[in-house]
Amino acid sequence: MTTTTTETKTSEPSDETLAPIGRTHLGSCHCGAVRFQVQLPERLGGTRCNCTICLKTNITGAIARPEAFELLAGKENLSRYEWGGKTAQRYFCKTCGIHCFARGYLAEVGGDYVAINLNAVDDIEVDQLPLGYWDGRHNNWYAGTRATPWPIFSSPAAAWSDPVRPAPASKA
Repeated sequence: MTTTTTETKTSEPSDETLAPIGRTHLGSCHCGAVRFQVQLPERLGGTRCNCTICLKTNITGAIARPEAFELLAGKENLSRYEWGGKTAQRYFCKTCGIHCFARGYLAEVGGDYVAINLNAVDDIEVDQLPLGYWDGRHNNWYAGTRATPWPIFSSPAAAWSDPVRPAPASKA
């Protein structure tokens, strides 16, 4: 793991990627039809992403192991949405529209995972959490997270680290 003052790059899954089980939290959608519990680490942090779905749903997320998540109520009230590479199925309440969680598989995070929308967890003050920021808008996942938000409409070539696609041309 390489760390600089502005960003952290992670190249391999680690025990920190899918956080160890710690404290149990309850969560729900706005109307209460969908309820869940999830075990998250005591020293919790969240992540934000600048991709279109994360921006439009305003998610602050955390990744949990599937065995740390339990849907308590509302399975029949869930609607599912997939897009792009279909690496995650996002679940929304059919009544109030709140995105509570997603399920997926990515080798980079250790395989099967559940992504929790921390804004739907009842006892977490999201604005008090340390945050990391992903550059999903530019498919720049190999750069890892950093402490400041990535740009939305431009991507500095120096920050680009996708080994397959070259950095977008600068609009200088």
